[in-house]
Amino acid sequence: MIEVSHVSRNFGDFRAVNDVSFSIPTGQIVGLLGPNGAGKTTTMRMITGFLSPSSGTVKIDGIDITENPVEAKKKIGYMPESAPLYGEMIVEDYLVYIANIYGQNPAEKVPALCAECGLKEVMSKNISELSRGNRQRVALAHALMNDPEILILDEPTSGLDPNQVEDVRAIIREIGKTRTVIVSTHILSEVETICSRAIIISGGKLVADSSIEELKNSIGTSSTVYITVGGNGAAGAPELAKAITGVAGVSVNQIEDGLSELVVSVNGDAEIRPSLIKKLVEGGCDIYEAALNKNTLEDVFHTLTEAK
Repeated sequence: MIEVSHVSRNFGDFRAVNDVSFSIPTGQIVGLLGPNGAGKTTTMRMITGFLSPSSGTVKIDGIDITENPVEAKKKIGYMPESAPLYGEMIVEDYLVYIANIYGQNPAEKVPALCAECGLKEVMSKNISELSRGNRQRVALAHALMNDPEILILDEPTSGLDPNQVEDVRAIIREIGKTRTVIVSTHILSEVETICSRAIIISGGKLVADSSIEELKNSIGTSSTVYITVGGNGAAGAPELAKAITGVAGVSVNQIEDGLSELVVSVNGDAEIRPSLIKKLVEGGCDIYEAALNKNTLEDVFHTLTEAK
């Protein structure tokens, strides 16, 4: 478990992280999000022990990482965005070298990580010759070498092609079944795909910490129905829509002569479409098009951070 309690970090007169608290239990994959300069990288570096908090505490399975850094760091695997690999080394030799540094048995750990991270085809190649995707796999194997209980990944799929992205995501999902994983990324769809929870930091402060679905519902409505109407009843369509149970609000966009678009906000998880369409048709409206747009994590991110 990771416990971050009232952590702040100052750089001179500038406070990069301001009184941030959260905890993450074992077996949870959490997305750590925030705009550039929000403080998320500083937060990650304090969790990994690269930086000490100016105030507050970080505990790894109950061990204070400032008071007992060696024991706490034994439980952590960290993959920075630009993984520091030795390009002149062969992949297998590099992993053997890292295994020896960590006091692991290379004969056991290297083959196991080769299989877990999909490195079989590149074990005999120089790291400098690898694609970015395969270098990320090597870096991930490095981070897993000490069999950490906690894995912290900074932009793990940055610069990868779509096939490589999906491969790395699949590895992270599998790893997350038995470990605590923090993923820092600017790719919000990635968080929706692999994480069960998101922590959002903006302006050095924690502005959201919840499950992905709860976050999507946190900005007032969970989804919006866009419906294009015409006919004799079109003028009264907004009032008809407002009468439907589950409708949070209605606005109208004029799109062409005789047609208008109703933008209908939905409360919670209510399914309003059958009742809405039936009501509009009974009211003399012709329905030309209807579409449901569910809130995304991107919508939440913009709402929580754009004014910070």
